[in-house]
Amino acid sequence: MRGESHIQIYHSKTIKVRKIFTTFFISFLAANIFAQNQREQSVIMMRKIQGPIKVDGLTDEPAWQQVEAVSGFYQNFPTDSLPAIAKTEVKMMFDDDFLYISAVCYNEGRDYIVASLKRDYEFSTTESFNLYVDTYNDLTNGFTFGISPLGVQREGLFSEREQVATDWDNKWYSGVTNYPDKWIVEMAIPFKTLRYNKDNRQWNINFLRYSLKHNERSTWVRVPQQFRPNNILYSGKMIWEDLPPKPGANVSVIPYLSGATARDFEEGEPTDYTFEAGFDAKIGVTPALNLDLTFNPDFSQVEVDEQVTNLDRFEIFFPERRQFFLENSDLFALAGFPGARPFFSRRIGIAKDTSGNNVQTPILYGARLSGKLDRNWRIGLMNMQTQKDDDLDIIGQNYTVATVQRTVFAGSNLSAILVNRQSVNYKKKDEASETSRYNRVWGFEYNFATGNNKWEGEAFYHRSENPGRDTENFAHGAFLGYNTRNLGVFWFHNLVGENYNAEVGFVPRTGFARGELSISPVFYPTNGVINTIETEIGAEYTTDTDFNVLDQEFYASVEISYANTSEFNAGVERNTVTLQDPFDPTNSDGLELPAGSEYTWDRFGIGYASDQRKLFNYSLFTAYGGFYNGNLLEVEAELNYRYQPYGNLALAVTYNNIALPKPFEDTDFFLIGPRIDLTFTDQLFLTTFIQFNEQNDNLNINTRFQWRFKPVSDLFIVYTDNYLPQNLKVKNRALVLKLSYWLNI
Repeated sequence: MRGESHIQIYHSKTIKVRKIFTTFFISFLAANIFAQNQREQSVIMMRKIQGPIKVDGLTDEPAWQQVEAVSGFYQNFPTDSLPAIAKTEVKMMFDDDFLYISAVCYNEGRDYIVASLKRDYEFSTTESFNLYVDTYNDLTNGFTFGISPLGVQREGLFSEREQVATDWDNKWYSGVTNYPDKWIVEMAIPFKTLRYNKDNRQWNINFLRYSLKHNERSTWVRVPQQFRPNNILYSGKMIWEDLPPKPGANVSVIPYLSGATARDFEEGEPTDYTFEAGFDAKIGVTPALNLDLTFNPDFSQVEVDEQVTNLDRFEIFFPERRQFFLENSDLFALAGFPGARPFFSRRIGIAKDTSGNNVQTPILYGARLSGKLDRNWRIGLMNMQTQKDDDLDIIGQNYTVATVQRTVFAGSNLSAILVNRQSVNYKKKDEASETSRYNRVWGFEYNFATGNNKWEGEAFYHRSENPGRDTENFAHGAFLGYNTRNLGVFWFHNLVGENYNAEVGFVPRTGFARGELSISPVFYPTNGVINTIETEIGAEYTTDTDFNVLDQEFYASVEISYANTSEFNAGVERNTVTLQDPFDPTNSDGLELPAGSEYTWDRFGIGYASDQRKLFNYSLFTAYGGFYNGNLLEVEAELNYRYQPYGNLALAVTYNNIALPKPFEDTDFFLIGPRIDLTFTDQLFLTTFIQFNEQNDNLNINTRFQWRFKPVSDLFIVYTDNYLPQNLKVKNRALVLKLSYWLNI
């Protein structure tokens, strides 16, 4: 027995030694491989080439054969410790007019997952090759261009190191060829499309390959898994052996013609016919500084906002979609915090009539200068003028926004902002039209991130100026975040004075102080079935400006991501609310709870999203618990069927059941939104969106046809109906035709 025991112990020790050696060897090998995928070692030398390049995805020109490829992509997801399964090789070069990129994307077979042929496709549902380029060398801002295996383009701007806005459109060219074992991308990006300092010999760049088949995101320069793969702090260097060319005259004019017919059946008014013409212009003042002009802009929505059931006490945020406001929008729109933004561009063109109702007012003209002065300085200056309406007693308004930003350290910046609304030809009697002579907001802000991205933070102080509001007219906020592979800690506070008045901003609530602390441990199981387990616990307090507690929230949640792209989440929360104003919990003109009353309730929620790679996929979520003086059951479901790549059929359903004690009434709200997206080609699109909103007592049908007959040049035909759901009686109806053309001068 002693001998057998000795043999077992010896064998056990041998296994342990082997495991230790194997672990050490793998760690040593990984460390050496990682060292080859760090920013310092990842360099692309940019050389100028001669001779024409045909952008067809073949890359058979002699110039391509003279360029060295970069490869060795590493996973960012599902792990960040292994080489990519889907291999990728990239080459870059340039001539006097274009920046050229080619990529060989290896793939087993042609069974790609591509949701649509529509430009600016949803990133998470389409396989793609993408590049992220920081032309300013500030590790904060830049451009992104992506393409699917079927040649569909996607472009956008990124800011704050990794925040991407794909609403930005511009001209560039591409071609894709498909083979049984790979697809080859060829891109030609005009230097006129980019903004950069022509004397800067270093740009920052990274490449991202998204292979849905393997549920894999991989990058050329390794990005730790706790960060988004497009985080520009993890990027390689583009070194220009020959300086990039000076773009020369860079002027684009985008004229439009628009005709519309509309009728308001509820008011019994006759059909109204309108015809509009105007233009936008983009002028490159310098290679890094752009002037946008607009005259009589058509800011009608060609894409309807997605409706929501609003059971909140405060206004809901809807994003900006208008092209004029999008380039360098972070300079203007990201000042402050989400609940205390001094500037929100959707306020421009909205005024209040004598009854206090919001009405649209035409914009006469606008100008916006934005971009880089040099590597460290960015500026933004915007001015817009609206038209007066004598019939509604609405006077003209002039809007000015000025901001300046200074880069300090790596990825950090200081900024200042001024927002001014000025009434034109204001007279004392105009006070009856719910306006004032002026409204101004000014302030300062500091954003920072450490070089390894572990620490990030922000602090701001803003002040508003209004006639008769000289005290409690400030907003202040700060947050600090700590991120590692296995732990995230977030601390935040915000203080908004009672008289803080940002009329051109988004400030749904004033007269409060709020603080929040959250801790998020992250786990990475090795069983192969689960990719990540993300947990979060936190607490949030809201007080008045004298620090009397108004609201409290304690929460805990878990989210599990599986290797097959499905996800499971669950959470629990406890809320305590003290109402400062009377409030109808149904938000439907019902009986109100009194100001000063206090309510505490608990809620639990659970959700699941299926494998997004499947042609049919779905997501389900339900939550139940208290809600003020009653209970709330919430159910959300979304069903999607993809007829790849020509069509998507989606059905989103939200059901809210609010059970309240007498004398309040129980309420049920349905929000049903079928959506049909047809992409006949990469130029012809048809979208039909139906929204039945029981809370708003409205049935909306919106059908939009788009023909992109040339790059960034479109014909839109949009038909909209609004009905009363009970009897399908028409409330109003409109038909809009719009033609725009992008012309380079």
